[in-house]
Amino acid sequence: MTRSKQSTWQLTGWATGLAAALATAIAGATPAASAEILPDPRPLGAKVFKGWAFDTCHAPSLATLRAWNSSRYRAVGVYYAGRGRACASQPNLTVSWMRGVKSMKWQVLPIFVGSQSPCVRNTNKKHVPIGSKPFSQGQAEGKDAVARAKALSLKKRSALYLDMEAYDLKRTSCAAKTLSFIRGWNREVRSRGFFPGFYSSAESGVRHVEQARRAGVHDLPSVMWFARWNGKPTLYGESTLAKSAWNPHRRIHQYRGNIDVTHGGRKLRIDRNKVDAPVAIIK
Repeated sequence: MTRSKQSTWQLTGWATGLAAALATAIAGATPAASAEILPDPRPLGAKVFKGWAFDTCHAPSLATLRAWNSSRYRAVGVYYAGRGRACASQPNLTVSWMRGVKSMKWQVLPIFVGSQSPCVRNTNKKHVPIGSKPFSQGQAEGKDAVARAKALSLKKRSALYLDMEAYDLKRTSCAAKTLSFIRGWNREVRSRGFFPGFYSSAESGVRHVEQARRAGVHDLPSVMWFARWNGKPTLYGESTLAKSAWNPHRRIHQYRGNIDVTHGGRKLRIDRNKVDAPVAIIK
């Protein structure tokens, strides 16, 4: 999701290591039902968007979004907070911007780029590693994610998406630490009335979390945003996810990235997404 190419490395021989990592993460916890089926999020208060979205490093101006009304896109992913955010300067990202987006009937996918896995593959993210107390660190960053969302006038039952860049699953202690952080973040965001979403590479964090789900691990994401840059915008054909998992209305597929697109005379560098998932609820 950052401005680097999605990793296309293939995972081989990782199953044993992942099992060990999951055992570490699960230790002391009571397992949930394996392969739990999640309900439709709409009766739980979610606002679901179905359609096309793009994400871009800097939140575009309202004038640019108005020009992009000529496109098929009606949702935009914005990097609203997090210490790992590549585009920390966001001059357009204000309460007025949020309300302007709402008035134009665009939807927002809020992305939080917090601490990253100690075995993250993106060299630009190695400066913000998860520390020695990953679960409590995840909780602290989840608290921050909610506070920053509220400061931008987002209401409870909004979805907030944790961005975890691709990491090395074969490094078992690192994988366990990463999963612990993710779970802490999810628990805190959920406890404060928001839907915790999760973005990662299909062959990394998404595979990892799906394996955790099958193992009965608690505190997993409510929504799955998977990156597989195959140019095919399919939501329920992803090989790393069971078809019954994160269904219904709980998936986003980032199917192509880092491309220049122009609509209404305004050019943006974007990642392309197909969406059937909760979005922000703006006051």
